[in-house]
Amino acid sequence: MDTLEAIRTRRAIRTYDPDHTISEAELRTMLSAARMAPSAFNIQHCRFVVVRDPALRRELRAVAWDQAHVTDASVLIVVCADRDAWKKNPARYFNGAPQDVQQMMAEKILAYYEGREWVQQDETMRSSGLAAQTLMLAAADMGYQSCPMDGFDYEAVGRLINLPPNHVVAMFVVIGKGLAPALPRVGKLPDSEVILTDRFPSA
Repeated sequence: MDTLEAIRTRRAIRTYDPDHTISEAELRTMLSAARMAPSAFNIQHCRFVVVRDPALRRELRAVAWDQAHVTDASVLIVVCADRDAWKKNPARYFNGAPQDVQQMMAEKILAYYEGREWVQQDETMRSSGLAAQTLMLAAADMGYQSCPMDGFDYEAVGRLINLPPNHVVAMFVVIGKGLAPALPRVGKLPDSEVILTDRFPSA
């Protein structure tokens, strides 16, 4: 599928065929695409928890307002991020580069994030959003529907998936064969309100 067509046609679908299976090869293709999404300093904050256990999916549905697509979609992925990725041997994010480049970039990473907790948190959300959108566009290219989700109890989800310390849950992404078309797009704001040149107008 053309990239712009995938962007145009990707919609949040909430009704799925519970009997459809996405193959392991297809899932790996989607996840490989998601891993190509950019992250600051190539830190690769994102962790993708692919929930395969039906019992766990039912538990997650129970803390997600009983939304059916948590269990009915072919794939449920909990998109998480490691807030401490910046300090875990940061030179490894430049493996393959010359040694002096690895050392220089590691020093830049440590200098940028050290003591800036708000940046550490913000980066997890930026990375997760970029990865989730890339994942959903890959699914659209392969003929699947998807839905990003944040309607759940974050603390409960963290407990259920055994979220490590200093990691965050960003969102769910469900993928599968939709059983109903998306509703018509509504409420689109005019370009003049959302696309600006140089700066916002003076108050």
